[in-house]
Amino acid sequence: MLRHAIKKIKEISNLKSKSFNRRLSYYSTNVQKECDDVNKYLEVKVENIRNISIIAHVDAGKSTLSDRLLEITGALKKNSGKTQVLDTLTVEKERGITVKANCVSLLYHYKNETYLINITDTPGHIDFSNEVARSLTIASSGAVLLIDANHGIQAQTLANYSMAVSKNLKIIPVINKIDLKNANPEKVTEDLLMMLNIDPDDVLKISAKLGTGVEEVLHHVIEKIPHPQADRSTSLFRAHLIDSHYDRYRGALNLMFIKDGEISLDQEIQSYETGKTYTVRSLSILTPDEVKANKLKAGQIGLIGCNMRNSKDAIIGDTYFLKHTTIEPLQAFKKLQPLVFAGIYPQDNSQHLALKNAIEKLVLNDSCVTVSPDTSPALGHGFRLGFLGLLHMEVFSQRLEQEHDSTPIITAPNVTYKIKIKDIKGILSKYNGKNIIEVSNPKHFPNPLDVEEYFEPTVIATIITPQPYLGQIISLCVEKRGIQQTSVNLDNDRILLKYILPLNEVILDFHDHVKSLSSGFASFDYEENEYVSSNLVKLEILLNSVPVDELSMICHPRNVELRARELAAKLKELIPRQMVEIRIQACVANKVIARETIKAFRKDVTQWLYGGDVTRRKKLLKQQAEGKKKMRMIANIHVPRDTFIKVLKR
Repeated sequence: MLRHAIKKIKEISNLKSKSFNRRLSYYSTNVQKECDDVNKYLEVKVENIRNISIIAHVDAGKSTLSDRLLEITGALKKNSGKTQVLDTLTVEKERGITVKANCVSLLYHYKNETYLINITDTPGHIDFSNEVARSLTIASSGAVLLIDANHGIQAQTLANYSMAVSKNLKIIPVINKIDLKNANPEKVTEDLLMMLNIDPDDVLKISAKLGTGVEEVLHHVIEKIPHPQADRSTSLFRAHLIDSHYDRYRGALNLMFIKDGEISLDQEIQSYETGKTYTVRSLSILTPDEVKANKLKAGQIGLIGCNMRNSKDAIIGDTYFLKHTTIEPLQAFKKLQPLVFAGIYPQDNSQHLALKNAIEKLVLNDSCVTVSPDTSPALGHGFRLGFLGLLHMEVFSQRLEQEHDSTPIITAPNVTYKIKIKDIKGILSKYNGKNIIEVSNPKHFPNPLDVEEYFEPTVIATIITPQPYLGQIISLCVEKRGIQQTSVNLDNDRILLKYILPLNEVILDFHDHVKSLSSGFASFDYEENEYVSSNLVKLEILLNSVPVDELSMICHPRNVELRARELAAKLKELIPRQMVEIRIQACVANKVIARETIKAFRKDVTQWLYGGDVTRRKKLLKQQAEGKKKMRMIANIHVPRDTFIKVLKR
């Protein structure tokens, strides 16, 4: 019996040993395979590296083209069913748009040479133009300009083309969606020649959906885009920070373009901007999956993990170098300044710290958002955030909810106004001696008696519209206080309009109106312009004569009456009836523009009376009226927290 048991134990031991050896062999094979894969990327010489960005108007097919390029290079299996592989965020998949510029490193064999092509898929919406600017400035030697064969040249096509030209990048024009029924690539080619002076012989015609002509795009990238200006012979390491995102285990992971030298694990690097030093803990290449590496060389784009815990230390465009070395910093990236500001508050004050941490982590991946503390009597402690536009604000809010399980209250967006204060000593002292102040929060709006002049920001709007909708689009621009600059016939059917418009009229619903009036055929883009003199007023909302700062707004006098009536009517719907009558007043400079009244609940104090003298009934009603009057003087009006955001939505 004992001998049999010992025999069984030996058999089990041998089986476990064989199983362990098989697992060890499996892991060793995988590790060896991963090392071999990484070495293929490291062995590519600088002359065979191409760094490009794909730029286009919204919905021109950038992400679909990226998918086909991944399939052609073997990074993605054909017919795998995976789409929009580089759109990794949930909000991107739900909305069907790209909001983050994502990079992928691909190997491609062409004419007996191996090439490394680093491709950045950029957003097409104007609210995310900072992503495009960052990619073109730091991570690209050229760009693929994608144009929809159905819609032709659109507003953002022109903006992105101009941006690439300003960076002196080589541009490859590609007309996509030639498989569509209404596609007219010949007409688009003519427009490219007329509007952008692009030679028709340089234009490629493809269908990213079907894969037609896509491989020729890679051939043109290799033959026409220059290799990056990178030096592997130097011992001095320099890298340019492109982007960052937060990992709960590894801290901030930094995507960098290696400009000079090379970097290995456990080396110490230093930030030029902050002066802080870090030890390199991880190196990897995005293929698009993250593949670990032992080193990265000049010309490559890779992910560097150095246990960076403070999100504010990751400054886009910063130069990193080896500790104890002296270098010249690389060109700094000037990020776009926010145009739209909104207050953001937790649903409950106990969630303030959690909201703060969530915002800090998200800002690491969205560097153009500005954050400053803010306080509201009704909503408590919160933050004032700056965005590039309304869609940018909505996407940021959605990412807070999806990625960090945070559902804050966001107030109505405002722009930054400049206000010139009267040059009188007693008045200037109220504003710290400043002659010009900036106001993005209505509660900081100065007393009109202290103001000499108001200035509001404007934008230059570019609208491309079909001829049948021209009259409606012009009427919309006039309604929004626009001043026409140019009107150019692009062809027999389309007109290009340029208008100077107040930013405040554009940020909320102008884009929606353009699309609605033109049945979706017109396109719209805008760029910052100067501040212009204007006439501004502060619209205040009072509840029983008490001002509510959260509902105040800065308006042009032309719009103030309509906006006042809208606000008062919405508040009447949203504020629940209470024991006292609530007077809703919309005022400008103490003058009531609009008023609504919410009737109080009425308690029948005479219900128990039966017959008798009528004076008893009058006495009870008089006592009730006096009590109500006293209650109105001392009662706090209860306003639900969600009212503040609901009432400010147009």
